[in-house]
Amino acid sequence: MIDEGFMAGGPAAVEEAVRKAAAAEIMPRFRQLAAHEIVEKNGPHDLVTVADRLAEEHLTASLTAILPGSVVVGEEAVHADPAAYQALRGDAPVWIVDPVDGTRQFVRGEAGFCTLVALAHRGELLASWTYAPALDEMAVAIRGGGATLNGEPLHAGSPEPGAILEVATSHPDYTTPEQKRSLLGLRTEGVQLRPCGSAGLEYLAIARGELDALAFTWEYAWDHAAGLLLIAEAGGAQTTIAGEPFRITGGNVLPFTAARDAATAERMRGLLAGE
Repeated sequence: MIDEGFMAGGPAAVEEAVRKAAAAEIMPRFRQLAAHEIVEKNGPHDLVTVADRLAEEHLTASLTAILPGSVVVGEEAVHADPAAYQALRGDAPVWIVDPVDGTRQFVRGEAGFCTLVALAHRGELLASWTYAPALDEMAVAIRGGGATLNGEPLHAGSPEPGAILEVATSHPDYTTPEQKRSLLGLRTEGVQLRPCGSAGLEYLAIARGELDALAFTWEYAWDHAAGLLLIAEAGGAQTTIAGEPFRITGGNVLPFTAARDAATAERMRGLLAGE
């Protein structure tokens, strides 16, 4: 179980651990990667680097030390052993880790990547950390305690009435034919689409009111857990096209959407569902 003592002092320790992992394993390799340190996993848009692997190992050690009895569901560990993903459905507290979210941007030497960490227990998100080391931005969300960016409160707000919705969507490589048809529902008057970059930074853009909504067609928890809590604590909303909350444990009806407010999320759901 996670006691109140951890929630009082643990978040600061986690923030320090995330910063240390980035400083030790990610930033020294930023714009310094050799060709043999970059590998394709499932195609040219799904890359992994030595920084991803070493940062996840660093975080696995530090996070489980901060919260004894916890386990880690990390993107690279699950790639090596898919069964590890089932820990999300277990009784132990789970750290959900994406060591370098936006690996394509990282490989290209662009600053738009981040490290994502979320803490969950029995499918419920309790806290999250979104750290963009090249941008010096740290967003933290605590369930019931709000969201901050570099210590300042985050408020998603609402789009201006009648304004064009700025929406980020999944890359076509990650969509089935049925999901492509759902996304076509967004190609309508009053909606301006663009492909998503780092998922974690797209969630942050919504939480800070710079992006109105997103629509994603995959459900890997490491891409979404941190951002979903960040948006919720900043006043935003999320839903699947079935009108149900997105579950980090999986089995969701896709696509799903997250937005600056509940009205925008419902508008997005209707468009995606073809209503």
